[in-house]
Amino acid sequence: MTDDADGKTAEAAALIDQRIAELGDWRGKMLAHVRSLIHKAIPDVVETWKWRGVPVWENQGIICTGETYKAVVKLTFAKGASLEDPTRLFSASLEGNARRAIDLHEGEGMDEEAFIALIRAAAALNASKAKAKSRS
Repeated sequence: MTDDADGKTAEAAALIDQRIAELGDWRGKMLAHVRSLIHKAIPDVVETWKWRGVPVWENQGIICTGETYKAVVKLTFAKGASLEDPTRLFSASLEGNARRAIDLHEGEGMDEEAFIALIRAAAALNASKAKAKSRS
């Protein structure tokens, strides 16, 4: 992760650290775990903090958000409807034209390799859209 000129990335990372600590339960542990998988998939991912307190991971556009609710950690992929999901990680927002989400509940696991592949696919999609946009 690299800091942008005004330190917003470092500030966002600190806010995400704070959110994880504040939760203090399985949701914090889950958010920390998926965060580490995102960094494993895309080492230079940019962390941001948007919409009054939502962790966001970006690479040439939004990859996914990490929202926490009472009974679920929700990972929403901004362009999820355009991604292949052969292992069926997406479990929410399936009817939308753009977004798809993964709802994680207490005690549930996830196919980590498939998740890493999905993160990389989302970043590749962002890169291809950015490249196409720069050509036009």
